[in-house]
Order: sequence, then structure tokens, then C-alpha cells
Amino acid sequence: MEFAQIQTIPEVVNVIKVMVTGVIAFVAAFLIAPVWTHFLYKYKIGIKIKKTAVDGKKLKHVSKLHAHKNGTPTMGGVIVWVTVGLLAITSQYIFPLIAQWLDMNFVARLDFLSRKQTYLPLFALVAGGVLGLFDDIASVRGWGKNKGGGIRFAMRFWWLFAIAGAGAWWFYSKLGWDMLHIPGVGDFAIGMWYVPLFIFVILFSAISSNETDGLDGLNAGVLTIAFAAFGMIAFMHNKVDLAAFCMAVSGALTAFLWFNIYPARFFMGDTGAMALGTTLGVVAMLTNSVLVLFIIVFIYMLESGSVIVQLTSKKLFGCKVFRAAPIHHHFEAIGWPEPKIVMRAWVLTMITAAVGLIIAIFGMGR
Repeated sequence: MEFAQIQTIPEVVNVIKVMVTGVIAFVAAFLIAPVWTHFLYKYKIGIKIKKTAVDGKKLKHVSKLHAHKNGTPTMGGVIVWVTVGLLAITSQYIFPLIAQWLDMNFVARLDFLSRKQTYLPLFALVAGGVLGLFDDIASVRGWGKNKGGGIRFAMRFWWLFAIAGAGAWWFYSKLGWDMLHIPGVGDFAIGMWYVPLFIFVILFSAISSNETDGLDGLNAGVLTIAFAAFGMIAFMHNKVDLAAFCMAVSGALTAFLWFNIYPARFFMGDTGAMALGTTLGVVAMLTNSVLVLFIIVFIYMLESGSVIVQLTSKKLFGCKVFRAAPIHHHFEAIGWPEPKIVMRAWVLTMITAAVGLIIAIFGMGR
């Protein structure tokens, strides 16, 4: 079959569009990474290993285990959201010109920037990235009232709450969404309850992403798998532009992961973890796959759950359940090598993502 004929088959064109977008994002991010790395090292924009926990007490295990990482550049997440943002703009304004110049209509079809499908997740990605960037800069420079610098958790929480609230208002008031889909059961109108549900999902994914970003490659690998899974879910919902967006994020994350694998060349930072976690939650809401989200990123449930259990136990009973929290630090403290923890988390996420995909696909009809 000739290429010209292939371009006339809509399903094939859509599949190629999604795949090509992911590859372009990978290549672009891979080229941007060394330039950004040079900037980070030149201006010594490195992390300071925390010595105190969120409750103000001295950290015994994490500060000792991660002492050698002190000074490693952070804010690597900029690579991901800048790549996706530039690619989105390029796909709408530059690709059509290239298509006309090369007489290749398919290039123009790579545009994935659309009001209904990608405006909101792209806004979440950039808004979360900028918020995280300010926090990273404050941490590196020692600004703020936190010990060691950085924006206080309460302030970051309310910033995220504002972003989530804006998204909830847009979905409920402007788009008229108030349905909760339970795979295999059906859709249920939940009315105003949709707003707090939306806010909860965004806060969960953003904060959990931030908590999981504690070992080399851990969160980047989890997010790469998660966005690829949601790209497939979006495609099954016939949201091709959203699927392409998800694959763009996954492709850029794969390039980032190349440099973030142990021993990490640089870290994601809040500018990546917050932005990507927020965006993942928005994508889950756009595909009406809230319950599937908790399955796909089950690792987030474990990470956030361990923090809640640890803080509650220390507050009420004055003792620890884990040697350190989140739980990946507990495994470090009992002697697991860092790469083993990370790769097992990836394997677990591959399994939970596969289960989530199966449930999402077979549960679409009802």
C-alpha cells in the first residue's frame, strides 16, 4: 500500500499522529536537555538535602543516605513542560507551513492543540510548572520561611487548590460536566459533587507526584508509564488530540529519564513533579477515568498513604510505623539499593497500568 493511500485511512492517520508526536517530543527534549543541564551546572542550581522533616524533627535516614546528592542540579522538569508547550504551539503554527512547503498534508495533521481537548491540560502543565519553578528557585537560594528555603507547603497547597478550583469551575460551569463513570457499571450524575471530586483528584495527583519524586528516575518512570496509558485511554475515547498530548508528555519524559536514571544527571524538581501530577489529574478528568487513575498510579496511593500513616502515628502515638516516609525511603533505610527500589516501582506501575487499561477499555460500554 502506498503512503498516499495510507493517509486516506483515518484510523491509521490518527495512530501515526499520536506515535509521531511522541517521537518528536522525545527528540526535542533530548536536544534541549544538554543545553538546560549546562545552564544548571554553570549557575550551580543544585538541591540542598533536607535535614528536617515536615514536622520539624531531624531526619535520621534520608539526610545520611542522600548526602552525596547535595548540589545536584534540580529544575530538570522544565525540559518536559517547555518541550510540550513549544511542540503544541509549533504543531499549530509551524507544521502547516512545513506541510505546504514540502507538499505533505500529513505534517499539518500533527496539530494537537485544540480548545476542547488540550487547552486545559496544557494550562495545568504550564501553570503547575511555573509554580514549581518558583518553589525550586526559593529552595536553591534559601529563600522563604521554610528551613533550608522554599515555599511553605500551605502556600503551595493553596496555589494548587486555586488551579484545581479553576479547572473544576471550567468543567462544571462551562463544559457542563457532572458525570462520574464507574467502569462496567455506568455513568452517574453527581451534580455539584463533581467540583470537590475534581479538586480532590488534582490535589491527590499533584501532591503524590511530588512525594514520589525522591529517588533517581522513580517518579519520571511512573509518570512516563501513566501518561502513555492515558494516551491509549484518550485514543479509545476518540480524543486523538488529547492522546497526542499525552504521548508528547510521555516522549519528553522518556528523554528526561535518559538523564535522570541512577546516578541522576539532574533532578525533576517541583517544577516537574507538581506540573506533571496536576496535568495527569486533569487528563483523568477529561477522559472520565477517575477511578482508573487510582489503579494506574497505585504507587501514588502507597507513597501518600505511607506519609499519612507515618505522620498520624507520630502525632497520636509518638512512634513511627516506617523508618522513613514516603515508603521508598523506608526501603532505602532497611538496605535496598536505590536502583532496585526504582525498578520495582516501575514494574509495579507497568502491572497496575495494564490492569487499569483493561478495566478502562472493557468498562467503556457501560
